[in-house]
Amino acid sequence: MLIFSLFLGWTPNQVFAKIARQLQGDNAVNRVLEPEELMDEVAQAEAYATSDFAEPHEAFVTRFAETFPDFSSGKVADLCCGPADPTIRFARRYPDTCVVGYDGAESMLTFGRKAVTQAGLDFRISLKHQLLPIPARTEPQFNAVLCNGSMHHLPNSTILWDTVKNIGMIGSLVFIMDLTRPATTEAAEVLVQQHTKATDPKLMRRDFYNSLLAAFRPEEVRVDLDAAGLDHFRVEVVSDRHMMIYGQLR
Repeated sequence: MLIFSLFLGWTPNQVFAKIARQLQGDNAVNRVLEPEELMDEVAQAEAYATSDFAEPHEAFVTRFAETFPDFSSGKVADLCCGPADPTIRFARRYPDTCVVGYDGAESMLTFGRKAVTQAGLDFRISLKHQLLPIPARTEPQFNAVLCNGSMHHLPNSTILWDTVKNIGMIGSLVFIMDLTRPATTEAAEVLVQQHTKATDPKLMRRDFYNSLLAAFRPEEVRVDLDAAGLDHFRVEVVSDRHMMIYGQLR
């Protein structure tokens, strides 16, 4: 199959993605997009802003530091920053950075701006209402581009990779973390049970389940990176529900 597929013009990554899908079986769940308006609901924004994501958000910053130990300063873009908790944590970890957070939901940014002010970081963090993709040459070029847990909200990952290339430059560090889609809906339900509490709002449990089904598979991301000219980027599964995508623009 591999030789025949390559003869047809498929890239090796496309072949491996197809093999992975076949190994999952006929019951493998297809990607199901979330409702477009979901992240702009005021109730949703408040639920996210008031929930305790300290552990995963701090882990995101720590993984960045471990992946890029030589980074210490510069201009940083945080895509789909939401209420800006990871944005704030990153700015605190790196006091010689200026961070611009972008999000398409004004309701999220309202909570984010309050949090930035309360953290005393208005002079180093600015938040902008901006849908992806961000066009080329409309924003400054950044030394690092981040995105935590939001790629699955996009209709396709090409939107993210286009933005990364548009606002980055040669040498820019790129660090993405997101959910991975389980093989079945039953597996998604198990993950919701394992990683939420009975006291969590039903809205949050519903959104977690929807997000799992909307997430990409690592092999799908690998194919999209290859198509975007970012084949040197790495994709690593780092937990039962998370993957990490990182690299340096060339």
